[in-house]
Amino acid sequence: MILNVFDDEWEPGTGRQGYVSHLRSLGDTLGAEKMGATVYGIAPGERLWPYHFHYAEEEWLLVLDGEPSLRTPEGVQRLRTGDLVAFRRGPDGAHEVRNETSSLVRVLMISTKEDVEVGVFPDSGKIAASANRLGSGERVRLLNRPEANLDYFDGEEGEE
Repeated sequence: MILNVFDDEWEPGTGRQGYVSHLRSLGDTLGAEKMGATVYGIAPGERLWPYHFHYAEEEWLLVLDGEPSLRTPEGVQRLRTGDLVAFRRGPDGAHEVRNETSSLVRVLMISTKEDVEVGVFPDSGKIAASANRLGSGERVRLLNRPEANLDYFDGEEGEE
């Protein structure tokens, strides 16, 4: 199968005010197993997601059109069409993509797809853990903050 990243076949996004409103998943459509790819259309004033990093997956960003702002641990910088950025695993790869211009921005995000992933959101203190439910195609996800964790033996019966 061949897909063109510039086709305008959009899917609904989150619907959350201030975050991306439309996207186009490519990896699943192409039948990819270990790589994911999504084209995002970012309207003025929107962002893709909160500032975050991954422990298992690596991501790349390619600017297809426009000038998005990229926040990383080094600060915020303006990107331009054709810029390519890699986000390594761990805190050094933290990132957030925003559109602070008056025109639509289009980016391609490419990532590895891991069976188990942990993501961290430094601004809000959240941690997301997810895993593929083997054989079902489903993904199990838990989103929490460290202070809300249960004790390891919580709910377990046995001798003390």
